[in-house]
Amino acid sequence: MKFENTEVYGIKRALKGMRNPLESWARNDTVEENGKIIIGENDLGLAQRLIRSGSEHRKFMRQIMVSVDITGPLYWWKEFDTYKVGTVANSTSTMHKLASTSITAECFEIDDYNDNLDYDGIRLGDMINGHIEFLEQMRLKYLETKDKAYWKELIRWLPSAWNQTRTVTMTYENLLAMCSKGQRRFHKLTEWSVSFIEWARTLPYAQELLFIDELTE
Repeated sequence: MKFENTEVYGIKRALKGMRNPLESWARNDTVEENGKIIIGENDLGLAQRLIRSGSEHRKFMRQIMVSVDITGPLYWWKEFDTYKVGTVANSTSTMHKLASTSITAECFEIDDYNDNLDYDGIRLGDMINGHIEFLEQMRLKYLETKDKAYWKELIRWLPSAWNQTRTVTMTYENLLAMCSKGQRRFHKLTEWSVSFIEWARTLPYAQELLFIDELTE
């Protein structure tokens, strides 16, 4: 999987707004220096107390926004799509662009692919290579004939390992839920437990805000 063009914005404003209920703006100590947000001790302490108090108290987390281009397999996107509330995604189009480039193994998620697995003496790699060749021939036949029947079979038999890129916008509240111990942190899909979690840990103040359950109070 790939995570590219990550942008995080709204931290300073969210932490100022966090103080609106008690009008404690005088204790707001988050600053921006050379384009980098530095959360002050006062704000961080309050933020962590609100996070631990529950979703109804940590509304500021919904105002910290993250935008990122994620390239991942369809089987992973199917699980990501369960997080509909507060997330927006704009994807590359399989419908319009599938036939425009050659179909090779690099078009699929193969980070931990073991092509030496076998079933009754048939090597997985041989089976997969044959299927990729079949898809490529359907693509070429469609381009040659413009017969949509070939395109339909190409769509029908496209494996869920096919990589798709989406530009995703979500909040720190979404990420807090996704990265929790009960959700994706220890998921059996390494696309979650390794790739996604490792990316999330690179975000500003990820340890203090997103992986707060790993810290001692």
